[in-house]
Parts: sequence; structure tokens; C-alpha cells
Amino acid sequence: MYRSNTCGELRLSDAGKQVTLAGWVQRVRKMGGMTFVDLRDRYGLTQLVFNEADNQVLCDAANKLGREYCIQVRGVVGERQSKNPKMDTGDIEILARELDILSPSLTPPFTIEDNTDGGDDLRMKYRYLDLRRPSVRKNLELRHRMTILIRNFLDDKDFIEVETPILIGSTPEGARDFVVPSRMNPGQFYALPQSPQTLKQLLMVAGFDRYFQIAKCFRDEDLRADRQPEFTQIDCEMSYVDQDDVIAIFEDMARMLFKEIRGVELPERLEQMTWHEAMRRFGSDKPDLRFGMEFVELKEAFSGKGDFSVFNEAKYIGGICVPGCADYTRKQLDQLTDFVKRPQVGAKGLVYIKYNADGTVKSSVDKFYAPGVLQEIKQAMGAKNGDLVLILSGDNVNKTRVQLCTLRLEMGDRLGLRDKNVFRCLWIVDFPLFEWSDEEQRLMATHHPFTMPNPDDIPLLEEHPEQVRAKAYDFVCNGIEVGGGSIRIHDTRLQGKMFKILGFTQERAEAQFGFLMNAFKYGAPPHAGLAFGLDRFVSIMAGLDSIRDCIAFPKNNSGRDVMLDAPSELDSKQLDELRIKVDLNQEG
Repeated sequence: MYRSNTCGELRLSDAGKQVTLAGWVQRVRKMGGMTFVDLRDRYGLTQLVFNEADNQVLCDAANKLGREYCIQVRGVVGERQSKNPKMDTGDIEILARELDILSPSLTPPFTIEDNTDGGDDLRMKYRYLDLRRPSVRKNLELRHRMTILIRNFLDDKDFIEVETPILIGSTPEGARDFVVPSRMNPGQFYALPQSPQTLKQLLMVAGFDRYFQIAKCFRDEDLRADRQPEFTQIDCEMSYVDQDDVIAIFEDMARMLFKEIRGVELPERLEQMTWHEAMRRFGSDKPDLRFGMEFVELKEAFSGKGDFSVFNEAKYIGGICVPGCADYTRKQLDQLTDFVKRPQVGAKGLVYIKYNADGTVKSSVDKFYAPGVLQEIKQAMGAKNGDLVLILSGDNVNKTRVQLCTLRLEMGDRLGLRDKNVFRCLWIVDFPLFEWSDEEQRLMATHHPFTMPNPDDIPLLEEHPEQVRAKAYDFVCNGIEVGGGSIRIHDTRLQGKMFKILGFTQERAEAQFGFLMNAFKYGAPPHAGLAFGLDRFVSIMAGLDSIRDCIAFPKNNSGRDVMLDAPSELDSKQLDELRIKVDLNQEG
């Protein structure tokens, strides 16, 4: 037996007990004739004591231990003289009697501490060491606990877990697929699923009226803090339900998770906000409601009242009121102007109005507008003395709103208003069914091609598809889209009409989705579904800024696994077997 106890479970009530522990050396401290070793495993930390007076040889061996040596120690639990209230085992120590080195260690490339000295790339290269850090380990333990709670919740609601295949056909409508060559079918390729979407719909046709899966999904797209090339979905589908049924069940699931994991009681019913309202008030379909600064549209308020051509020619003028920030210096305001001009934001400039505490007004456009106009703006904004108003304008309404949203979030961060221990959740509903793609120069499905149009809007599909609302819904928490879903089309003719609007020929629709449309001819029930991003959900619960530290072996910002050095080249024999020729564009 390598251990009788873990390094996190012994207490003062165990004093006098003979125990065997095993784990990694966190640190070694020599004090006079005593050597103290902190031993760590997944469960905690325990102090070991080696006394020269008792056993010189054993103490000498302890002095030679290095960080991250894997050792086994036998000894007696004793009361610690200098107790450490910050440790769960801080009242006891192990009086060592035997020591075995199970495996020595090279000096680790960074400290295995919560506040490590290792950079991101170094920690990813030695991820197996990074995972020993308690902060990272706790994230994975949280992930485990959440998946257990989710499975139990869905099981209680009569959902059945079904695994769908990883090797499927390519459906390049949305993000880019990862493709896999088939050796047995030369020149043909599988794709890794972006989601089990069509497969779970087929399960509904098959009669599995409540399905779920903790599903691995893959998208070949650019990375960011909340995106990885492979990710995990809590994937669900239900038959004989409408939108309210789906929202009610998964709102209950979210309520259970917040209560069990964070001890937070969500409201009995979450707010629902239409997409158009969210864009008008916050410039985002995933608004952060933890703080105010709602948009105020000012086009009419400025119209015909000044000689500022930028506003006179703009299609949209919107502002936010930042409480108590009228004392911002010119340097701070210039920094904000530079911020909105960054390519990632894309605004041409920023207008400010400072309503000072003493009642005076200072603005970057005060030479264009009479004092009375700026007082009218103050009233329209709901501003008080001491507040700062920031205004953006532009020719594209939604684009300018998105820019103003970015500025709003930046001010929320600067003022510390985005508290990770506060949770504001809501549903966004009534999305547009289609959105225009500048890259493709055509309408694209806002969510996916299988989303049901709002029945009231179906007559608009032929002539005005851009006005059609989707029977879709997103679950948003703290400005993050955690999950989303929709009522699905289950009628072959309507599905065919959707494909036609999206630019599919009948032949292409049949080639890519004929299996689904054919299945609908065999008594397909009305059905709907939803998928939560497990990685994002865990990161919110853990208070993380990135999903990377709640994934065991994540990729870096370039989509590489620097530990495994993947992706990598294939050798010529493998390429020959797959009948693949690599022709790299040297100029690209």
C-alpha cells in the first residue's frame, strides 16, 4: 500500500496514528537540526518533520530532496507546535520514520504554486506540471462536479445520454470544418462535428424524445479567450415541446448549478429580451447587465441644433453616461479616444461632455453647440453633475452600436463594475433568422439552417427574408453567451425553402442534407434543442477570464498543442497511404 491517507485529510483527532503518505515535494526547509518538508497530492498539503536527533541518516536523505520529487513517507501524526490556520492540515504534522524516493525530479521549469513564475507558453509546454498547481486542479474538479450535477439533473428529467459519431460528413455552412482523410476511400474525407445538430434531430425522428450528450465539438476558426478549436457542449434535444418548455427546463438546470456550485439563487424567472431590444440598449446580443450605462440615442436631440458635420451626417448617434467621471483628465479622455480608434473597435473618434460637479460644462464639441443644447443632452442622458457622457456616431447603425458596446464594457472594467462574484443571466429571443455576410455576399443563417422561422413571419420568407425572426433563444450570463438553441424545422418543404434562400441548389441540398430531409418524411415530431458551452459555463463559475484553464490540455492562441507539438507534418509513407500530396504555397 503506497498510502494509508491523502495529504489533505489528517486532522488533530488523528494524533498518534501511524500513517503512510505519498505525493510530491512542494518545498524543503532546514531549521537547525530539523528539516521540514511540505508534501502535496491532489487532496492537499501536509507538513513532514525529520529530526536529526531521532535519525541522522533519514534527516540527511530529506535534505537532499528536490522540488517535485515523488516520495513515500511513513510516520506518526503529531500536533503541530506552530499551527498554520491557512492549511486544512495546519494543526498536525507527520513525524517521519521512513522515507522512500519513488521517483526523483528534475528542477521544474516553473514553480508549482498558485502564483507561479511560469509564462503561458511555458506552462502549456509542461501542462502535466501545470495541472499539479492547486488553482488549475480545482478548475478541473469544478468541471467534474458540474458534469455530474448536469447528468443527474437531466436523468431525473427523463433524458437519455446517446453518443453520436465523431467522424461525419462535412457540412460547411457556418464555421470551417476540421477534415480527416479516409485511407479506405481515397480522395474522400470525414469531418469532425461542429455540433451533433443533424444527428440529434435524427434521434428525435427515431423516437428518443429527450436526448443529451456531453459532446466534443470541433471548429477550425480563429481563437480567443472563450474559444478553442475543440470544445465541449452540453448538447440536448427534445420532442413535442415549444420554446417556453425548453427555456423552462434549462433555466431550472442553470438555477440548480448556480445554487449548488456558487450558492447563488437566480430569480424565479429570468428576464427575456428580444435581439432588437438588446442591440438598441446595449449594442450586443449578449449584454452584460451587471452595470448600467445603457445607450441613449441622440440623433434627434442633436438634429439641426449645431454646426458639427460629423453628427449632422451620421445615421446613428448614441451615448453612455459614466457616473462620477467628470473629473477625467484630458490624458484619460485621449486614451479613451485612442481606444475607440483601435482597429479592433473601428470608431473614427469620440465626443465627450463633462458635466462638472460645480455645474459647469466642458465638451469636445462645445464650440459647435450652444450651452442650452448641451443641457438638453444632459437631460436626455439622465446625467447629473459630476457625470461624464461619451458619444459615438456613424453611418452604420448596428456597427456603431457594437463600437459603443465595446466602449461601455471598457468603462465597466475600468470602474470595477464587472464583479465576477455577481451573476446576471437572461435569455435573448427573437433573433433575425438570417444575417448578411459581406465575405459571402449573401444571406447566412444566424444560427444554423435548421432553425424554425417565427410562424408569424413565414409569409415574409419569399420577399423579405431579412425581416424574418427565428424561433431561437440564447442563454447569456455576465455578457457571455453560455448556450443557445432553437425550435427546429421538421417539415421537408419548409427546410427546402430555407436551403433555397441560403443559396443551395436542389442538388447540393440533397447531397449534403438529403438524409435529414428524407427522415422528415417518416413522421418527424416537432422538436427543439439547446446546447450549453461546458467550458464557458465552468469558466464563469470559476471566475476565469479564459476557458483555457478549465480544459485539461488546451491549445494556445495559434491553435497549437505545444506539449505534443501538434499539429505536425505526416511522413511520406502516411501521405502515400492516404494518397495526399502536400503543395504548400510558399508565398502564403
